[in-house]
Amino acid sequence: MLEILYRDEHLVAINKPSGLLVHRSLIDRHETRFAIQLTRDQIGQKVYPVHRLDKPTSGVLLFALDSDTARCLNAQFTAGQVQKTYLAIVRGRTPEQGVIDHPLTEELDKLADSQADQNKPAQPAVSHYQRLMSFEVPYAVDRYPTSRYSLVELCPKTGRKHQLRRHLKHISHHLIGDTTHGNGKHNRFFREQFACQRLLLHAASLECVHPHSHAALKLAASPPEDFSQVVRLLLPFQEPPITSV
Repeated sequence: MLEILYRDEHLVAINKPSGLLVHRSLIDRHETRFAIQLTRDQIGQKVYPVHRLDKPTSGVLLFALDSDTARCLNAQFTAGQVQKTYLAIVRGRTPEQGVIDHPLTEELDKLADSQADQNKPAQPAVSHYQRLMSFEVPYAVDRYPTSRYSLVELCPKTGRKHQLRRHLKHISHHLIGDTTHGNGKHNRFFREQFACQRLLLHAASLECVHPHSHAALKLAASPPEDFSQVVRLLLPFQEPPITSV
């Protein structure tokens, strides 16, 4: 059973597990379980997707329950009026906070995007981040005798494909568990040391305006156990906060 975070006559939101596709895809033709169908079967009602989460990302996934509501929500997403917040564990000790303003070319898949414009120029892409904790573990993963990691909060201000993964790579703070844009040495270390088999990216909250009541709506999803377990294993290595003099 999927965790239902919110439901009324117009909307339903779930806490999507890592490893679950939102909908059918040519890229994962062997998959048979999808968030759309599972949610529909669980609530006994057709659902309409209004945004997406990558297969390995967990967290808040919102659906509309009718086409008019879906159009309203799609308009909010397109206009950048939806606030999304993610939690992630990344390589290195990030600055305390920052803004990544780095345009991204569209990532195209040979199968799914065969008809797309192959020469589309890079599109504006902006992500804000804040470091919540940093850790220094006594293992030489790379060329240093110890290795540092950070738990960060991420807020994408645009919605480009794999934006957070690509932006974190751009600033050399690769997302742990990212097999496409991450760092293989650190991914392997987390698999072997912490039994981490997933992308450490979780959609923790989503804020929008309810399309019918026009009230502010904030949906929140607690990190799943496999994400929380990694944080617990890192806690003994937490670095003390740096205080200014």
